[in-house]
Amino acid sequence: MIRQALVAGGGIGGLAAALAASRAGWDVRLYERATAFSEVGAGVQLGPNVVRVLHGWGLQDALARVAALPHRLQVRNAVTGLELGVLPLGKTALRKYGAPYVTIHRADLHALLLHAVQARDNVWLNLQSCVAGYADNGREVTLQTTEGRPVCQPPEAAALLAHVRPPQSASTPAPGRALEVEGDALIGADGLWSRVRQQMLGDAPPRVTGHLAYRAMVAQASLPERLRSGQVTAWLGPRLHVVQYPVRGGEWLNVVAIVQGSLQGDLQSWDHSANAAELQAATRHTSAPLRELIDAVTQGGSQSAPAWRLWPLCDRPPISGAHQQAQGRVALLGDAAHPMRPYLAQGAGMAIEDAAELGAALAQALDPVIDVPTVLQRYALNRWQRNARVQARSQRNGQIFHAQGPLRWARDASMKLLGERLLDLPWLYGARASVL
Repeated sequence: MIRQALVAGGGIGGLAAALAASRAGWDVRLYERATAFSEVGAGVQLGPNVVRVLHGWGLQDALARVAALPHRLQVRNAVTGLELGVLPLGKTALRKYGAPYVTIHRADLHALLLHAVQARDNVWLNLQSCVAGYADNGREVTLQTTEGRPVCQPPEAAALLAHVRPPQSASTPAPGRALEVEGDALIGADGLWSRVRQQMLGDAPPRVTGHLAYRAMVAQASLPERLRSGQVTAWLGPRLHVVQYPVRGGEWLNVVAIVQGSLQGDLQSWDHSANAAELQAATRHTSAPLRELIDAVTQGGSQSAPAWRLWPLCDRPPISGAHQQAQGRVALLGDAAHPMRPYLAQGAGMAIEDAAELGAALAQALDPVIDVPTVLQRYALNRWQRNARVQARSQRNGQIFHAQGPLRWARDASMKLLGERLLDLPWLYGARASVL
């Protein structure tokens, strides 16, 4: 018996879901609103828990060609510059967890998943298809799309506003051809502003965290040798932190600075050429090595192509039950289900883990005795608590990273005493997702 999965969204989570479902024996139809498959943003850290999934899907060689393998993670005090703690990665992570810790450009991760999906003969990809809604009658689910032009603005434009509202075009569809397609299951992997989620749960919009992320990529060859790096470094300071790590085989350095503050106006009209000055002002009290790094990255930009791009961060409260991840023939995955703050470096990772568990569940539904709502509920039951834990831990980490006063002193003292024990996360890196 051939079943058909409908996937809303063609980002990392949507492509991972499509790959996992196709490997489980399902036909897959994926619908993406953009005119081309692409990914914005900068770097992504993938712990061994995620790399094991990618390896299980046969992507080990493809990943090795584009990723970097940092040899350790170092934590430094952003104000004094002093080292607080170190976690060995490299061979240590491989020996302990069966897979390495890798860092990769988001676009490279997206591309390798896209290539893997395109190689499957049971996946059909549809661009310029914006999800308008769905209907679940218990026997099948019908996805309603508008095709011909993208209906929604991309999330990096008007969606992420300081005062948080959906894209203005969300309630005013652009001209296009309305289509309906029937399937056995619908997977909402359509991101932070998920329409599938909105219809399924009808909850409030995502919340603004009060944190701004400044992201940049720079060729390591363009940096002074003392600023080049083959490791992950996290600089922790009052109301801010900065993370740097290599990507693209180590040839590029990804730098992200997260500062507590609010964006005035909306991202469409934001002048990104002003980001460098704002970030330099926010980090003026930090140590000389960190300021030198930020200045060097800034010098690599120009008026037409600013070095630093700005994103206001949004999230949702930790998921509270399986009902928030699957109902009937509809399931949510990745940011549509559990958007999280980036302080555990697991946003993309949890989407990929979701996809692996989804694939294992969908494989069971090839048995005509087992119905689709049952296996989707199993998927949700197997995922929601782990996702909630990662969401909560990410939020807590942000408070620790940005600590001030006595909490900051206690953090530094604990890190100096128990650095590796605090930084290593067996509960996270050692967990094994189901992989088909």
